[in-house]
Amino acid sequence: MKLSAEERKRRMSLPRHKMPEQDPIERGRNFEEVNNGYSAELAMEEAQRCIQCSKPRCVAGCPVSVKIPEFIACIAEGKFLEAAHILHEDNALPAVCGRVCPQEEQCEEVCVLGVKGKPVAIGHLERFAADYEREQGEIDLPAIPAPTGKKIAIIGAGPSGLTVAGDLSKQGHDVTIFEALHTAGGVLMYGIPEFRLPKAIVGAEVDYLKQLGVKIETNAVIGKTYTIDELLEEGFHAVYVANGAGLPKFMRIPGENLNGVYSANEYLTRSNLMKAYDFPRVDTPIAKGNNVAVFGGGNVAMDAVRTALRLGADNAYLIYRRSEVEMPARNEEIEHAKEEGIQFHLLTNPTRILGDEQGHVKAVECLRMELGEPDDSGRRRPVPIEGSEFILEVDTVVVAIGTGANPLLAQTTPDLEINRWGYIVADEETGATSKPGVYAGGDIVRGAATVILAMGDGRKAAAAIHNYVMSL
Repeated sequence: MKLSAEERKRRMSLPRHKMPEQDPIERGRNFEEVNNGYSAELAMEEAQRCIQCSKPRCVAGCPVSVKIPEFIACIAEGKFLEAAHILHEDNALPAVCGRVCPQEEQCEEVCVLGVKGKPVAIGHLERFAADYEREQGEIDLPAIPAPTGKKIAIIGAGPSGLTVAGDLSKQGHDVTIFEALHTAGGVLMYGIPEFRLPKAIVGAEVDYLKQLGVKIETNAVIGKTYTIDELLEEGFHAVYVANGAGLPKFMRIPGENLNGVYSANEYLTRSNLMKAYDFPRVDTPIAKGNNVAVFGGGNVAMDAVRTALRLGADNAYLIYRRSEVEMPARNEEIEHAKEEGIQFHLLTNPTRILGDEQGHVKAVECLRMELGEPDDSGRRRPVPIEGSEFILEVDTVVVAIGTGANPLLAQTTPDLEINRWGYIVADEETGATSKPGVYAGGDIVRGAATVILAMGDGRKAAAAIHNYVMSL
């Protein structure tokens, strides 16, 4: 689609449309989705801003190479279902990605309009098209080729595993996902809160894959229920490992064993997957602290502190040892947290957690920091300010400083090469591991990262797995 110079100029003058949102005060006390989504009119107007570059850098910026100009052009013309169908060609989870991907660091970061103004709202438009398709009930399934007779096992029903399953099922392979939890979705279900990603959206995306023929076996812990070797012995021609990095990390400071201290994994899993926020209408209880401190500065920390607020905290504190500039959380999540009344203690490091006579959290001792020279991550290293200690009274602490690899799978697969941090060593372009027929991707390879990067790993691995099984 080639635009005239005059039309390009007109489009570049159009303002970016902000996503409609719930009122900050209201949303801070409910678990309904923060962003309300574009109307058809807003979506068409925003899509008109795309100047249809001849060499679209946005596509190269997308880890799964979505045909961005093409789907946006369809929205601009009111062809919403066609836009959704184009999205599904490359993205197994467009309604998810439109909500949680860091577009500002990927496709939107390289948008030409962003050089002198604001980039096209690619993520908002992706969400609109995917939601429209689902709401209209017009799910378009691709033609599936004749069965190849090849069986592929996928370990983990998170974003990477679901992506591989979608790509391989479209090629006629017999695909089975083995999921440790009772519900498919991985971090999309247990990690990301309802107010950012409604679980019904995840369920709809999983149902789409089931319609493609993907089978999902839940409550299957690989390393316990089955080993990788047993899967290969039972007739699977290849295995893709995508079990994530869900082992909680703690700071190893005094007081972390007190009652009232949670890992972000447990805190968010109780609330999200097990719907503890709706207790007692559901069976899972959760501590509803009055004064809650969350340690960390990433998206998980932001999810935890905003969840604490919605559970009824009078004060929800985010304690992070660097400044906002170094904070790895998405800009949108930081701004939403501020609007909702989250109290930020930046350049602050927890040094110990204090308990009462009953062994319950009563406060956290912190130390003020200042930024020194950059460390290995490229961010300026936090340096303690001598004599700056202070006490913050809290009754609940959530530690959200990252996760590691669960060692169970590696322990039961001794010929699978693991690095010194416990992650699987895999080829960057194919996902191939040291074990023939076994591939891996997502957080179990790269460490805790984003949904879309895990999906990008899955797309590369799916192509490699297809070539491998068809050569047998």
